[in-house]
Amino acid sequence: MLRALRLRNFTAFPEADLKFGKHLNIIVGENGLGKTHLLKAAYCVLAVSARGAKDSGSASPTKAYLQTALANKLRGVFKPDDLGRLARRQAGRNRAEVTCDFAEPAHDLGFFFNTSSKTEVAVDLMPSAWIEETPVYLPTRELLTIYPGFVSLYETTHLQFEETWRDTAVLLGAPPARGPREKKIRELMHPLEEAMDGTVELENSGRFYVRMQTGRFEMHLVAEGLRKLATIARLIATGSLLDKGYLFWDEPEANLNPKLVKLVARTILNIGQNGIQVFIATHSLFLLRELYILQQREFQQLDTRCFGLHLDAEGAVQIQQGRTMDDIGSITALDEDLLQSERYIDTEMGVPLPPTSAAVEE
Repeated sequence: MLRALRLRNFTAFPEADLKFGKHLNIIVGENGLGKTHLLKAAYCVLAVSARGAKDSGSASPTKAYLQTALANKLRGVFKPDDLGRLARRQAGRNRAEVTCDFAEPAHDLGFFFNTSSKTEVAVDLMPSAWIEETPVYLPTRELLTIYPGFVSLYETTHLQFEETWRDTAVLLGAPPARGPREKKIRELMHPLEEAMDGTVELENSGRFYVRMQTGRFEMHLVAEGLRKLATIARLIATGSLLDKGYLFWDEPEANLNPKLVKLVARTILNIGQNGIQVFIATHSLFLLRELYILQQREFQQLDTRCFGLHLDAEGAVQIQQGRTMDDIGSITALDEDLLQSERYIDTEMGVPLPPTSAAVEE
């Protein structure tokens, strides 16, 4: 379990100290405030540690490997021209720091770099053991339709796609899990397959299909919202989202209608309840309300943390956090949804609306 993420002068954050919940973590804020940056910063550390034993050839972490691997991962995931571009822009030289604390202290890891760094970081908090679970990162775009040949193309050419796309594509191509876990997999996948009215299949050609009662359909012919459900179903089927691990999901509600958003909310909570530590970034009031309703009615035992991102007078992003949405301050994007609901109800009831600024000027 990832207990905390501490940032100093990293992108838009002069200082941030996030204390995570065991099951679900919800990051809320307007566009451009750094929600995705928080997901990616934590993901980079976890992804490097999870691959450490295999890629380094060492059973224990080494500073030389970590310094190179972390720098490469940050550049691959964030895609800056130089690594120093990720340090918060201020006059003069600045030092960016990233630290991850885990429930198992042997996994704790911290590093830093400055604005002049090109391709290197310095590790100042060394773990004594690698983490075992591979994290999953889901971007806002579905990846099933670009899967055929994407991994080999990414590794042999210079593509400007984020490395999270490549990492997730690798997991999508893994074979389905077999054995004692199959019962739990079927339980988690059943509501997703009902919503899709079919099952996900990967052909030897590398193309994904959805098999329905009416026939088999290429993934390109399936609605984008259903493709996102198919992605989750595939990752559950392969065991990537089962028992232990981490899920980072950027705007789960993107391109989904409200009915599917309700299913996604339930899936998020089911995954968290089954041992995956979930991190989502959103500004959807509908999704937040649905998560709240389900937690109050069916998932009260889940340990949840909420994080609200706010821009201060100096242009820096500050974070308010707590156990509920009431603890994270007022989020303009959410307030606008509430105000529109009030205007709609007033309009239906014939309540006179206040004059607009344009009308006042006339």
